[in-house]
Amino acid sequence: MAKQTKISLIIFYFLLCFQSKGLPFDEKGWKSEKSTHFIVYYKEADGKFVRQSVDKAEEYYKSIAENLGFTRYDFWLWDKRAKIYIYNDAVDYRKATGKPSWSGGAAYYHEKVIETYPWAQGFFHSLLPHELGHIIFREFVGSENNAPVWLDEGVAMYQEKLKRFNLKTKLLQALEQGKLMPLNKLSELNIAFVNDKEIVELYYLEALSAVDYLLNKFGRDNFVELCRLLKERKTFDQSINGAYRVFKNLEDLNKAWLRYIKE
Repeated sequence: MAKQTKISLIIFYFLLCFQSKGLPFDEKGWKSEKSTHFIVYYKEADGKFVRQSVDKAEEYYKSIAENLGFTRYDFWLWDKRAKIYIYNDAVDYRKATGKPSWSGGAAYYHEKVIETYPWAQGFFHSLLPHELGHIIFREFVGSENNAPVWLDEGVAMYQEKLKRFNLKTKLLQALEQGKLMPLNKLSELNIAFVNDKEIVELYYLEALSAVDYLLNKFGRDNFVELCRLLKERKTFDQSINGAYRVFKNLEDLNKAWLRYIKE
């Protein structure tokens, strides 16, 4: 299977994990390693991977909260800590979770739970920061909000530093080929049901670029205000206008974002 196809499948899978698992997570028979914001459960996983999972999770927790501007808000302490379940190996993980062979991990946002197995491909530099980005963002804006899915996905993608590499070049190519989608199109797409891999990958790159633009051009305080207004169930147009003033609505944001890509 080609690398790009694997990436697309992983993206599809994590999007489909949006819903609650629906079943309680059983800690019986698991060992645990606790930190300030996480509890890592494991059975026979090697100690090096367990310690690295704890360290990386705490590192990402801090960096994600900081780069989004959410540092004034205390999440995940004591009984509110997020949980990471590390199965013994890939076979054990798939048998217990029913996940397909290409899955390196799964996230359940409502429970603040991530499941994986030792040394799953891309776990530390991609899957872990991506899913923690989702969890932190969704906890901040609440479960009932008007945040568009592309904003949520853009925040998660923003945590994967490698995904930002050469981003403008890729989007300029899509623009020149007439394939770049306006932001209102992203808002209309239910990406979970799109089968075209090229559209899926472009959707995620555009979402990442839009979040990158808002954070790097205007700073974190404005982004926090945008999220706060969305949490209050303001429409996106009301929220973007209230947080940034220079934009009246999504269309204004789209025009400014296109100029940013061309810079």
